[in-house]
Amino acid sequence: MTKFNDINIKKWKESDVWTDSLWLIDKRVKSGKHNNSYHGNFVPQIPHQLILRYSKKGDTVFDPFLGNGTTAYECENLERNLIGIDIQKKLITQVQNNIDTNKNFIELLNGDSTEEKTFNEVENILKKYNKKKIQFAILHPPYADIIKFSDLKSDLSNIKSTKEFLDKFSVVLKNTIGILEKGRYLAIIIGDKYADGKWIPLGFNCLDEAQKIGLILKSIIIKNIEGNRAKQNKEPIWRYRALASDYYIFKHEYILIFKNDY
Repeated sequence: MTKFNDINIKKWKESDVWTDSLWLIDKRVKSGKHNNSYHGNFVPQIPHQLILRYSKKGDTVFDPFLGNGTTAYECENLERNLIGIDIQKKLITQVQNNIDTNKNFIELLNGDSTEEKTFNEVENILKKYNKKKIQFAILHPPYADIIKFSDLKSDLSNIKSTKEFLDKFSVVLKNTIGILEKGRYLAIIIGDKYADGKWIPLGFNCLDEAQKIGLILKSIIIKNIEGNRAKQNKEPIWRYRALASDYYIFKHEYILIFKNDY
């Protein structure tokens, strides 16, 4: 088996890497540069665990939806290189100002991850550091239009049609596979949505898009949702609404693990 992480299997009992498919996280880590100021960012424990499991020190991680920089800060802490993209320039500037120079490179791009020209810039960065491919990718896209992140037309959070969202997301997946080393891994962090009286299985839809283009599904991890800012101090109201209707309250997200066999 190809060695794709730094886990010392001889000391497996001492490892703090999670191996179960159910992740119950009671609260987010707020230490270091992590904070919860950006609505929609994911808990740092997720990229922390995924980076430890699917990469080695000195590997290059890729994040096409950088957001508030959660993955960037974990790469900095864990001595991984990172190439990150976000469509919002202000976020790129904010994260860049918080990154400290160290022996690993962290390169951030303001661009659209659905566009070929953006990935041409990514390939130029790889060449700059004498790298041919990335070793691990973390994709945490907007959950369709649940939260509006900007007024930019090409922002995935402004797409109203689920089909169009999936078409655009599939393009990002294809672009990412083009730079991902064969035999290495890609993770998608995604939740579902509720609209027009229907549960929209966005997680399964994204899983399907990944399989359509040839990625091999390795694991489905269920992560609980706690402390959602939209529901803070409103749990009784949401419970009342659920009891008065016919649906269940969202309490989970998916972490989908794929292997690139191209």
